[in-house]
Formats: sequence, structure tokens, C-alpha cells
Amino acid sequence: MVSQELLDILVCPACKSELDLVKDKWLVCKNSACRRKYPIRDDIPVMLVEEGTKHVDVAVENLQ
Repeated sequence: MVSQELLDILVCPACKSELDLVKDKWLVCKNSACRRKYPIRDDIPVMLVEEGTKHVDVAVENLQ
């Protein structure tokens, strides 16, 4: 699990907006114009813009 301290300082690398933790597996940008979603793999957030962009069109409720 990602620590709360880390979650408190992470921002979207594309737009610098805050992130929401979803299903303990995703960090979702709060900026509705950005909509990037960053996966968490082995308790490590993958904060690459390219990775977040892959999931822009996936609805939050459909994230697995």
C-alpha cells in the first residue's frame, strides 16, 4: 500500500493537479481537463505522463 505521506505530496506530472486514490490501484488526476490515470504496481505509483495518458478514456468506475 502507498503511504499517506507519499500520496500527500504526489501531483499529476502533466498538469500538477492533485490526485485521488481509486481502488488502492490508481491515482486519478482531479483536473477534469487532464483526466490522466496512473497505475500503482507493487505499491509503486507509475507517474509517467505516457502511462497516465494510456488510460485517459477509461472511466474511473471501469478501472481494474
